Amino acid sequence: MINNISTFDLWVVAGYFLLVIVIGVWTAMRTETDEDLFLGGRSLTWGFIGLSLFASNISSTTLIGLSGAAYGTGIAVSNYEWLAGLPLILAAAVFVPIYLRARITTIPEYLELRFDRRSRLLFSGTTIFISIVVDTAGGLYAGAVVLKTFMPDLVLWHATLALAVFAGVYTAFGGLKAVVYTDALQAVILITGGMLLAYIMFERLDFSWSTVTASIPADRLSVIRPLDDPGLPWLGTLVGVPLLGFWYWVTNQYVTQRVLAAKNVDHARWGVLFAGFLKLLPLFIMVLPGAMAISLLPPVENPDMVFSMMVTQLLPVGVVGLVMAGLISAIMSSVDSTLNSASTLIVKDFVQEATHESDAIRIARYGRVTTLLLMAFAAFWAPMIQYFGGLWGYLQQIFAIIVPPVATVFLLGVFVPRGTAGAAFSTLIIGFFVGLLLFLLGQVELWPLHFSINVGVAFLASAAVFLTYTRLDRNADETLPARLRAAELVYQPALLAPERRGNWLVDYRTLSALLVLGMSAVLIGFW
Repeated sequence: MINNISTFDLWVVAGYFLLVIVIGVWTAMRTETDEDLFLGGRSLTWGFIGLSLFASNISSTTLIGLSGAAYGTGIAVSNYEWLAGLPLILAAAVFVPIYLRARITTIPEYLELRFDRRSRLLFSGTTIFISIVVDTAGGLYAGAVVLKTFMPDLVLWHATLALAVFAGVYTAFGGLKAVVYTDALQAVILITGGMLLAYIMFERLDFSWSTVTASIPADRLSVIRPLDDPGLPWLGTLVGVPLLGFWYWVTNQYVTQRVLAAKNVDHARWGVLFAGFLKLLPLFIMVLPGAMAISLLPPVENPDMVFSMMVTQLLPVGVVGLVMAGLISAIMSSVDSTLNSASTLIVKDFVQEATHESDAIRIARYGRVTTLLLMAFAAFWAPMIQYFGGLWGYLQQIFAIIVPPVATVFLLGVFVPRGTAGAAFSTLIIGFFVGLLLFLLGQVELWPLHFSINVGVAFLASAAVFLTYTRLDRNADETLPARLRAAELVYQPALLAPERRGNWLVDYRTLSALLVLGMSAVLIGFW
């Protein structure tokens, strides 16, 4: 055994790797053109879309962080999970039909169609930087650190390199389909492992909710926290979490690439709503077990160790291997998604525009080479993160800097047809500086608001810039709104109609209402 991990558990993990290899080889043999590589031939169905969205969102840091935060401060951290349904409903209703009918390959491409190329390149460059330096490298580093808690003899850079090469190779050659199909497998493993962990934790507490509540401080079981709460105040839940969710689920290439690859609007809508229902699960299979650990584990000084301690000390042989496979799945699904999306942005937004290349097979070759280069860079950078100490923690708040102007440009760009190209570009530039200023003032304790509330403040400032610039812009084209409506690039009531009318049970509007009921039940039950 290695740190309470049996040989059988290791064979379970090996079986998972074998399945991923088989899927990667099978999809690579069927991937030829750039549309195959970047968008899976635009043929994805709702089940794969939903499972892939869920798996790519649950990283190793999510698994560790949710359990640790629940142990340390309570279950309010789950608000980032179950409230994802709000932006996903908005995506299904408005943004999915706009994106798919525009036949875009990248989300920044929409900004060029709606505004101009400046906004596209600025947003694309920012997304590429975040995807590789923060998401991919951060996921590799966090994954390697977590694996070391199970296998202490692992060398950090060996682990990051192995994870990067494994995910990078099947992503480079199998493309988005390899990512999505392996994500589907990974989602099933994640959910199954999480359910088993939650079941065993609840069994240790005699399947009694009264025992759970008696063993955990009452305030730890509430999703609504006071305004001065250091973890997530209620105002941050109200304004910051939905805006962060909108950026992540609606404008982030790393996530929305699956939606762009849907076979039609209906499957895209069903897929994002399926992901919304799946996002109700982490509260019960990842967050609550962390809270239950308060009474089942000896005192833990570092909350980030809670997850590995639950797995190695409380789970039986075989189940440990399954949960470890789920953990590795979380690492791989995040890394393959960010690599594929970043290479798509580089090739489609920069390389293809510069070279004017039109040969689909040659463009796919560019994509494969780009993916491998990004893989190498992320693998090199990931171990460096350990030397940054607290700075890396600050980098996690970079989303509070970039999200407000991006959310403003997309929301007002869709719902304010008079918005101009100058307004969009100015909002991105000024909004980034506003977010950065609030962040820096917070670090020197001159600005007391929680970063989730800062998201709302910076959003209001960005919206003011957008609307003011639009009103003062003398170069605004009076025919622009009509042209945009004709091209279906802005909101119009017709967008809300389902693509095919039929059984009301599969109407996305019915599913959206059921998802709202599910979120409401969580809010009321854990108020």
